Amino acid sequence: MTVALTGSNGFLGWHTRGALRARGIDARPIAVGNAFDAETAATALEGVDRVVHLAGVNRAPDVEVRGGNLQFAEQLADGLRRAKTPPATVVYANSSRAGDGTTYGEAKDDAGSILAHAASAVGADFVNLRLPNLFGEHGRPFYNAVTATFAHLLAEGAEPRIDVDRELTLMHAQDAADLLLGAVPSAEQGRFEEHETVTGLLRRLAGFAEVYARGEIPDVADRFDRDLFNTFRSYTFPERAPVRLTRHADLRGSFFEIVRSHGGPGQSAFSTTAPGISRGDHFHRRKIERFTVLAGCATISLRKLFSDEVISFAVTGDEPVAVDMPTLWSHKILNTGPDALYTSFWTNEIFDPANPDTIAEAV
Repeated sequence: MTVALTGSNGFLGWHTRGALRARGIDARPIAVGNAFDAETAATALEGVDRVVHLAGVNRAPDVEVRGGNLQFAEQLADGLRRAKTPPATVVYANSSRAGDGTTYGEAKDDAGSILAHAASAVGADFVNLRLPNLFGEHGRPFYNAVTATFAHLLAEGAEPRIDVDRELTLMHAQDAADLLLGAVPSAEQGRFEEHETVTGLLRRLAGFAEVYARGEIPDVADRFDRDLFNTFRSYTFPERAPVRLTRHADLRGSFFEIVRSHGGPGQSAFSTTAPGISRGDHFHRRKIERFTVLAGCATISLRKLFSDEVISFAVTGDEPVAVDMPTLWSHKILNTGPDALYTSFWTNEIFDPANPDTIAEAV
């Protein structure tokens, strides 16, 4: 499958690119707004199976919200009409607020009409996904969603304030990406939507913050809680890594706890690694994974997808720590010592060969 994206550098764009990378696909970016060039867009759209329109404006003065959303849709429509072999499918990341009478809702609705007409004109299928409030790792606080704001503030040790309590319909950005890419039929969107009040959302996140502050893993048996916890801990990394463990030693030897999990499945593994050898070079979309060196010396390195910055931790069994791998970050562990490295690995789920959630990606 070949895919083109507008808004590829935004929050949902980053998550969608991550979902594509898990399938071994790199998206073709299409610039809109002031950087738009019709011929460049047409070239990028040539022969792709699917174009996903993510670019939009949701927080700005009304004139910019309306103007931006309509402009981006018109620019993509222009590119579609110019493409000699247009995409087979045009997907629009619409909002559940479309047509609600607000400037934003009307702009999103009108942008959908522009794209629907363009898709019809070039013989493409049109998929109009009305997405609810999205949350996920590395959302922009005070901009993308209340979940990002709450998680950021809690990670900073602040106390979020609720101005208006209401029920929210929430969806994790990776689930939204799967819908946009057709990995999940649009008719099944409802099973990925979660309903929670603003108060209930803050209560869940505050509970995660309290448990994780002790280096423990909260109850993540429920997929919604797992996704919320992964979202929260994305705001704690790397400032609160690694997790310090208490080592008890006497004449008999030493003892330390590796993980305390408050609920849900889990699996532990143990490895030895020869000097100069590394393990890993992969990322996870949803899985929580903890590395703990039991004996030897190592460097644990991590890189956020589509970033060049590598964050590294020097670790040793003499001063044990745990490093929790953030989702959508590639990671590896390298034996830097002269002897065999002994490492414990813990994940929050039983390994499923049919759905391993372990995607090769060099750090």
